[in-house]
Amino acid sequence: MFQKNKMTVIQSDITKLEVDAVVNAANKELLGGGGVDAAIHRAAGPELLEECRKLNGCEVGKAKMTSAYNLPAKYVIHTVGPIWRGGRYGEPELLKSCYESSLELAQNYDCKKIAFPCISTGVYGYPSESAAQIAVNTCNEFLKEDSTILEITFCCFLGKDYSIYRSILRDH
Repeated sequence: MFQKNKMTVIQSDITKLEVDAVVNAANKELLGGGGVDAAIHRAAGPELLEECRKLNGCEVGKAKMTSAYNLPAKYVIHTVGPIWRGGRYGEPELLKSCYESSLELAQNYDCKKIAFPCISTGVYGYPSESAAQIAVNTCNEFLKEDSTILEITFCCFLGKDYSIYRSILRDH
């Protein structure tokens, strides 16, 4: 674990974290998928899928909130990251919007501790270093303006992502 200001990076399974909200790197349908999305749906139980069916999907760069059911968190914030297509199709702005939308929802629901996975870096192909830089910068800017969120955890499943986040936070 490495911590700087109100931001922490850990290498762990996001479904095990006792926080107010975990962020799910979801697909547009919000009906489960692969990677983090599958793990969150599996750990939360079938009630999560039932609630997600009522949300009518989610746009890229936006976020929606559900209960967390069997997870140790209170809420799941589902956000849809952009698919990497070389960076010429607004991917950086859309990824930044994922973090902003998620943080605004967390703020609206009075969440003090929030955990993010590495959004868009898996099958969506976003370069890990660029994605981590956007994540840290966006969260840092939000924390400067907001005093309600006490801790943001970047939860990395892979060691390479943990190293990237740790380096960025150390230099930030």
